[in-house]
Amino acid sequence: MKSRKVIHKRATCIGCNSCVFLAPQTWEMDTKTGKSKLINAVKKGDLYVGEIYDCDVEANKRAEKACPMRIIKVEKA
Repeated sequence: MKSRKVIHKRATCIGCNSCVFLAPQTWEMDTKTGKSKLINAVKKGDLYVGEIYDCDVEANKRAEKACPMRIIKVEKA
């Protein structure tokens, strides 16, 4: 079940790869821009929003904490 959403402010991403390392089921690196990409996200203004499964919440919370730019947020859907 998808009970959480991940919000990503991609424009500010520095491409450190920590989110991809911690939650590869949700994140990938965009080889063209060198920034992380939230898989299956929808663009809403300057943010990208994607829903995640319950089993992926903890990994994405670790990614949220590890992000040096603080541009990842995990919230209730």
